[in-house]
Amino acid sequence: MTIEWRYTVEQDLGILSVSGYLGPDAVHRFAGAVGWVVGRGSGPVIVDLTELRRWSAEGQLAIIEAARRLAEVGRSLELAAIPADGSLVPGGDCPSIPVHADLAGALAAHSPRHGEPS
Repeated sequence: MTIEWRYTVEQDLGILSVSGYLGPDAVHRFAGAVGWVVGRGSGPVIVDLTELRRWSAEGQLAIIEAARRLAEVGRSLELAAIPADGSLVPGGDCPSIPVHADLAGALAAHSPRHGEPS
């Protein structure tokens, strides 16, 4: 089994939605998706994992590598709804990867607060 992905833009945020199983066989497909995202947009990227069933250690490393790739072009990576079967523990040389409980929470974290300019 592999992954399916789609990329959308909402509130000036890139949203990379990933479904399926991010395992060793899907790492190259995920890296290709991230390469596609790097060439489009300029703001933060939220990787929405709501529909991801599971991820392997290789899949988690692919997420960390995606954060590095995006940081190289001045973009950040955030996660929404990580799978229950593991937690992401990036190394000390990895950019910070904020984790949100769900996509709505990730979007809310980027919404202008009352009284702030949009």
